Amino acid sequence: MTQPDLPTDPTALTAVQLVSAYAARQLSPVEATQACLDAIAARDGALNAFCLVDPDRALVQAKDSEARWQSGNPRGLLDGVPISIKDIFLTEGWPTLRGSTCVDASGPWLVDSPVAARLREDGMVFVGKTTTPEIAWKGVTDSPLTGITRNPADPATTAGGSSGGSAAAVAGGMTPVSVGTDGGGSIRIPASFCGIVGFKPTHGRVPLYPASPFGPLAHAGPMTRTVEDAALLMDILSLPDPRDPTALAPTLTTFRSQIQRGVRGISVGYSATLGYARVDPEVAEIVERAVARLAEAELTIDAVDPGFADPRAAFETLWAAGAATMLSKFPAGSRERVDAGLGAAWARGESVSAIDYLEARHVAAEVGITMGTFHLAYDVLITPTMPITAFAAGHDVPPGSGLDGWPDWTPFTYPFNMTQQPAISIPVGTTRAGLPVGMQIVGPRHSDDLILAVARHAEFVLNS
Repeated sequence: MTQPDLPTDPTALTAVQLVSAYAARQLSPVEATQACLDAIAARDGALNAFCLVDPDRALVQAKDSEARWQSGNPRGLLDGVPISIKDIFLTEGWPTLRGSTCVDASGPWLVDSPVAARLREDGMVFVGKTTTPEIAWKGVTDSPLTGITRNPADPATTAGGSSGGSAAAVAGGMTPVSVGTDGGGSIRIPASFCGIVGFKPTHGRVPLYPASPFGPLAHAGPMTRTVEDAALLMDILSLPDPRDPTALAPTLTTFRSQIQRGVRGISVGYSATLGYARVDPEVAEIVERAVARLAEAELTIDAVDPGFADPRAAFETLWAAGAATMLSKFPAGSRERVDAGLGAAWARGESVSAIDYLEARHVAAEVGITMGTFHLAYDVLITPTMPITAFAAGHDVPPGSGLDGWPDWTPFTYPFNMTQQPAISIPVGTTRAGLPVGMQIVGPRHSDDLILAVARHAEFVLNS
């Protein structure tokens, strides 16, 4: 059978397409990796998605992968696919500075996190590490160490955060896939702003080490151009690691086998505001139009709010306590060197008592119970991912908005870190100004396969 022609630019290919091209000997991992390195050299000056690029190491890995493909023995699902890694994950041989000038770059850096270890075992090619705000603390990506990361859709605007470097790398065609963290929306926020897929799985589905100071809020997951690529990355990232005592047991099936399952007729609750959020009218219109198309494609959709009040105060207590826990281990004198907003969170976190923390955890549990009850009636919940589009880069809140912190403009994301549910953002359109808009799909805990299947169905319907 004649193979379809490939795009002339390998950076336009998805991870699945790259693997197919390797198998058909239409393209080699070395060619794909070099194309990514060339794209970084050409594009990243305007975007600042990468804090580290290692061409020599990447090409060695790519040549090893090429030899495996030539012998007919690829190591894993995505052997030879170039990937970028958020500079939060420990990666052997590379410093993990977390966007901070307070971390000693000299190392030694001898350990892979579970995420890096699984990707390396699969044979993926590590191109570089992506930017993050300091200790991944906020919903935009700028830091005292690496400066401002910008949005490929409009470099005058923010890529979002805290996995903004990863989102910009994928949306900007510099790597086909990346991996980020999400403690309050940090995968989904930049996915929505940059127009890519970002998946936050159930807490514990992707093992973490070292343990995140943000504890039960912390998740890790794939950032990709397609849901299919996200599913394949989940099959790699979710493999067990003994260093995370909170990690879930391995799944009984694969995510890649589940994304094609039928979802027509499932019950969907659509909440335009969660009962409390203010949404930009153009964003609301784009998401509502996407929901209407899904209803036409045989999803049973009701307009309904899940029934909880905004848990922002409790979230901010948990968040500040986590930040203070991590920062307390920084060297003396760090308080004067960290991001000013992070310094304020540090001070607030130091004032959180054990009672305050447990009361905030109680609020999180109550929201989780409310969502558990909601899911007895509705298989999934759909919301906008963000109430706004990307705003001017270099600001923590939209200029002139009067908002006092990044949780003010992320009302749809952090509740589902508190409940530890899986949630995915998929692109559903652009505004008249050309800025991407994302739609969020949320499911019960442990329903990661269902969320990916619904997202894949929505992706197909909306792109048809």
